[in-house]
Amino acid sequence: MRSRTLLLPAASLAAAALLAGCAMGGGSSAAPVVLDPDAKVSDEITVWSWDVAATALERLGAEFEADHPGTTVNVVDVGYDNAYDKLSVGLQAGSGLPDVVTIETDRAPGYINEFPAGFVDLTPVLGDAEADFDPFKWSAQSDADGALKVAPWDSGTVGLFFRSDYFVDAGIDPAAIETWDDVVSAGETIKQTTGHTLLSLDVATGAGFQMLLQQQGQGLFDDEGDITITSPEAVEALTLLQTMNEKGLLKNVKGWDGRVTSAKDGDSAVTPEAVWWIGTLLGDAPELSGTYGVTELPAFEIGGVRTSNSGGSGLAVPAQAENPQLAAAFVEYALADADRQASMMEHEGLFPSYLPALQGDYFHEPQEYFGGQPVYELFAEQTANIPPITFTTDNAEASDIVANAVVAAVLNGADPESALQDAAEQIATATGREIAGE
Repeated sequence: MRSRTLLLPAASLAAAALLAGCAMGGGSSAAPVVLDPDAKVSDEITVWSWDVAATALERLGAEFEADHPGTTVNVVDVGYDNAYDKLSVGLQAGSGLPDVVTIETDRAPGYINEFPAGFVDLTPVLGDAEADFDPFKWSAQSDADGALKVAPWDSGTVGLFFRSDYFVDAGIDPAAIETWDDVVSAGETIKQTTGHTLLSLDVATGAGFQMLLQQQGQGLFDDEGDITITSPEAVEALTLLQTMNEKGLLKNVKGWDGRVTSAKDGDSAVTPEAVWWIGTLLGDAPELSGTYGVTELPAFEIGGVRTSNSGGSGLAVPAQAENPQLAAAFVEYALADADRQASMMEHEGLFPSYLPALQGDYFHEPQEYFGGQPVYELFAEQTANIPPITFTTDNAEASDIVANAVVAAVLNGADPESALQDAAEQIATATGREIAGE
């Protein structure tokens, strides 16, 4: 019997060590929290986030306090590498979570399905603004009954960030890069000329593979819920990563901190990543201003899709929150306002899911960090081209298995087709799903 699937056009399906059991949601038998959009708010809340997202919420928290006397917003940067372990443990235990948590869009369906009573329904507070939010993110972060459990925040449209100085030194015109074959060829020249690798990647997560897979219109499962990782497209994506490593063009790093450190150190020439990577560069590598440019993600063939999705996130209020009313009011304040959403783009590089914010002049202005290039226009144009993929309740378990296959092929030299076939069979055994085409 196949599990219910959700069609998501903007899920990166990053590797996750998500959820186990506790399907009743947070282990709590208390009556569900029902928000009152007209309630007066007071007291204090604690918010969990990470990196520049935490910075943005801390800044807006101070503004919220000024606009709502008698309130306090405490923002805690829990770190990306620890956030989901803490969230899963807290939901399973029914205690230990704050009033607001950050959850990436690709992880939201898994948490919502596994912990149906774990989050407060935000529809009473944000429902009137539904038409103003990215409809795909709204759907992805709602439950089967249409209750909004994770409010849309930022989007994850992917482009290719590149070190313009490395390209100049190697005599390569970034505008001539159209396909991944072009990128590999450019990487060989850049390494010979400058000594730098092509890209830095945490191979163990398998996330880079899934980004390449979504670019070709595929996830780990098809819309029937069957396993699709044995497809020619999947083999091509994994073969690309293996080829990069065999040519000495890939630097394997560990975790989020490893990726950021590698960028600061200037290890590699390109970074295929979402628009939110801008915020990371601005916040963690301001000294590299003027050395970066952005272009579309290379296609697998001329005329092919030149974007994908990676991440994007939202804010949720756990059912165990001590002050859910104030928490929801802060979520609405931060996310359902064009000026505040635009300010998070301007200051922290968080690309809004709140559509009215995209009408602001800032999204069309030249950006000094990128040599005057109006980079946000590129991401806005490509967002509509993100291929849809299917997300199932088994994605977390499948992602772990796929990540092992990526390591086997990229780092250990296994045949990509065989590694993916083995992974598909493991997923089939673990989930009871069928392998597409078999």
